[in-house]
Amino acid sequence: MMVPEFTLGFWVLLHLISPVANYANGKVTEACYTMVPRHGHTPQSEPVHKITLNQTTFHPGDIIKVTLSGPLFKGFLLEARNAKDLNGSPIGSFRLIDEEVSQLLNCDQKEGSAVSHTSPSKKTQIQVYWNAPRNAEVSIQFLATVVEKYKIYWVKILSPILSPSNVHPFTMSQTTTISSPTSKPIATLKKSFSALDCGGKKFCIRNPVNCDPENEYHCFFLSFERQNHSVLIEMSGPNEGYLSFALSHDQWMGDDDVYMCIHEDETVHIYPSYVFGRSHPVFDSPVVLETMAWRLADGVIQCSFRRNISLPGSKRFDLDQKYYIFLADGVTNDGQIHKHSQQPLITSEKHDVTAHPKNIGGSRSPLLLKFHGAFMFVAWMTTGSIGVLVARFFKPVWPKAFLFGEAAWFQVHRILMLCTSGLTMVGFVLPFIYRKGWSQAAGYHPYLGCVVMMLAVLQPLLAIFRPPSHDSRRQIFNWTHWGTGTAARILAVAAMFLGMDLPGLDLPSPAKTYAMIGFVAWHVGTEILLEIHAYRLTRKVEILEDDRIQILQSFSTAEAEGHAFKKVVLVTYICGNLAFLFIFLSAISRH
Repeated sequence: MMVPEFTLGFWVLLHLISPVANYANGKVTEACYTMVPRHGHTPQSEPVHKITLNQTTFHPGDIIKVTLSGPLFKGFLLEARNAKDLNGSPIGSFRLIDEEVSQLLNCDQKEGSAVSHTSPSKKTQIQVYWNAPRNAEVSIQFLATVVEKYKIYWVKILSPILSPSNVHPFTMSQTTTISSPTSKPIATLKKSFSALDCGGKKFCIRNPVNCDPENEYHCFFLSFERQNHSVLIEMSGPNEGYLSFALSHDQWMGDDDVYMCIHEDETVHIYPSYVFGRSHPVFDSPVVLETMAWRLADGVIQCSFRRNISLPGSKRFDLDQKYYIFLADGVTNDGQIHKHSQQPLITSEKHDVTAHPKNIGGSRSPLLLKFHGAFMFVAWMTTGSIGVLVARFFKPVWPKAFLFGEAAWFQVHRILMLCTSGLTMVGFVLPFIYRKGWSQAAGYHPYLGCVVMMLAVLQPLLAIFRPPSHDSRRQIFNWTHWGTGTAARILAVAAMFLGMDLPGLDLPSPAKTYAMIGFVAWHVGTEILLEIHAYRLTRKVEILEDDRIQILQSFSTAEAEGHAFKKVVLVTYICGNLAFLFIFLSAISRH
């Protein structure tokens, strides 16, 4: 009877815990309609938190900044609904400002129609953007459920009413507005852009280098042509949903002057915008842009517009200064843009697009991340794997003393493994220098990298305290050393598999995965081959000893043949490893 009772108790406990676990990570779609947590307690009556908006009226398609603030709280759920039907379906969609503390939910099968917390960490304020749908003609009210503790929470805290307006109040921030902008007509381009004037009349950025937007589908193209006191800008690329470029004072996204071409409903909308920190862009009025035009054809999106070099009284950057230039693309859904799936193309230095025309490229992979990948590939695809084979199979091949009275195989093994540890340490530091801290968007890769780093440091430290060969503790050391090294190799390969999928290296897919699988199969196959050979050689020697016929001569012959075979396998293995390494390093250097 104990087992059924235990099972029943465990089942009840699991069901009691699961709602709490779900709400702790903010996955509360089951509460979208009622907005009531399943905590089994009565909600508080007087709200102590408030919802504020950066404007009180809106036009369809407008962007509203919504702030939920108050005393410390752990969880929340935020929706926008019809002010005359607060029990109705959510209206519009949200964009995140800080993805570490907030996440989008799909309520009533509408993507991004609600926002919730990502963890039970304490917070005092949440800010998001709300995108008004293009067919919105009703007054909107925001509702929030706020959880302070498991037993203390408030349900459906109301915001001020947001009313529709006949005037489009484009907003840039909570304190800056542009009133009554006029929408300028947008023309349709009759033909594709050309790269013929790049370096002559136009300042061009192209990826791949020297690609032609007129003939190549995958060509990302951005050009600037100075015309008196204005600049004509052309942008072209694969039609995934949107194209954008940004002018930046550094190579990090944030506080940048951004221009976007967004494909929606068989047309293209052109917007200037701003990026504050690592958040979604905030659209500005297109009144500063002239002669806007677009084209959709053959899977390519193209747009062009003219902008004055200087815009006094505006936060837009002057175009006659030097900036890093970003070129990014991504998908859209009902006009809502999503984060770019690949690393933006970024110029390697600052440029003045109004100065001398140039024809340049860029990189989607930062230099420090390239070196990080290169060091790790060299460490674990060459020096580490070769060093392991030498220690495992070449003790009888190179037994003679070499340097400092140690056997040659040991010296080779030690040098290779010290190189592996050194390359790992250097490569480990580079992403932290680039990111200036921990990357929240890299998944499990940095966690595995930290474990590999610790093991790479631990291995040589263990080797320093290696007991003599006849010491009773030597067996313990051997197993510990082997276990630590094996764990480091397995985790390093796993980390490389995960790291290759990150946008920072921008390696070609799926070729990168096939190449890594090929390397793993190559290494495992070589180890299996040498294990089989060692076993057959042992069996051959045992048979010779049993026959007692020409034992010494036959043993020496078999041993010599075995050593020659191992050397051939090692040379072949090294050549194969260098071939794999060349493939990966070439891919890293090209992107």
